[in-house]
Amino acid sequence: MKYIAFLLFFVFVLMSGCDNVLTGGVVNTQELSENVKTEVYFCPLDDCGRIIKNIVNNAENSVHCAFFDLDLKDLIKAIAKKSHNADVKVVIDHGNYDGQIRGEGIKIAKSKQYMHNKFCIIDKGLVLTGSMNPTNNGANLNNNNLIIINSKYIAENYENEFNELWNGVYASGDNVKYKRISSGKTIIENYFCPEDCREEGGINKIISLVMKANESVKVAIFSFTHEELADELVKADINRVNVTILVERRQRNVQKSQYKRLRDFGVSIKVDGNKNNMHHKFVIIDNSIVITGSPNYSWSGNNRNDENMLVIYDKRLAQKYTAEFNRLFDEGEVI
Repeated sequence: MKYIAFLLFFVFVLMSGCDNVLTGGVVNTQELSENVKTEVYFCPLDDCGRIIKNIVNNAENSVHCAFFDLDLKDLIKAIAKKSHNADVKVVIDHGNYDGQIRGEGIKIAKSKQYMHNKFCIIDKGLVLTGSMNPTNNGANLNNNNLIIINSKYIAENYENEFNELWNGVYASGDNVKYKRISSGKTIIENYFCPEDCREEGGINKIISLVMKANESVKVAIFSFTHEELADELVKADINRVNVTILVERRQRNVQKSQYKRLRDFGVSIKVDGNKNNMHHKFVIIDNSIVITGSPNYSWSGNNRNDENMLVIYDKRLAQKYTAEFNRLFDEGEVI
């Protein structure tokens, strides 16, 4: 009987491993190498609005952006001006469009879920992304991160995602083409939710990295309602990993918020001290891995909304995010 039970279990595992989902896209599973450059800015300490505007001004051939929200007047002017001599296209979530920018190069994402991205691809080689909506609040009042990546492979990934959005394909589409890019000591993994996040990407990737953490996990997140991720952070804390979490003050009492639960389990967690919003969405693992992008740590951020996420293995970059985290955590409080 034991032999038959084992055989049935073995067959089940084999069948589970063969359950492929066809998306119509071809994923390149090989780790590709190129000379990737990354830089990060933290708003409002850095003038993120000016940085984006200058990059748009310096574009030579194309500017393709997907924005959840947009109201920075100088950026809107720069985009409009650039459209006279370059291929300029912008997709804006329907809930935040009020005619602030118009023309053939503007499309409204009319979908049931949020088109929650905040990214641009410049000249098919430079990608701007992170947590910052290009609004006055996003650039000048809220705490945000703006990361810039110079990579033809990452840019192609984002171009493919942008083209889906431009063509009205929301919350679905092909899986990311180049999942893992190597550049010296830096490795970048790229995911787009929900298509890449139902299995190994998104929240599931964060959970897997938390489970493997040896020393520390630092989390700065606007909205945290994902119970399974909270469970793994509690387990890591019990296993003597140094877990510290910062959440947005106004989000601590929303439905399914994990703030009180994590606090009551003894995890080191605070609400932020910004009188506006702490809008970050990043995690630092063992002071060497950075996870950043647009999704909040919620079911919708992983399974419903159009989102983008990067996992970057880079100690230099992690140090910069750690400095931002420590500064904000010191300003926070337990309530």
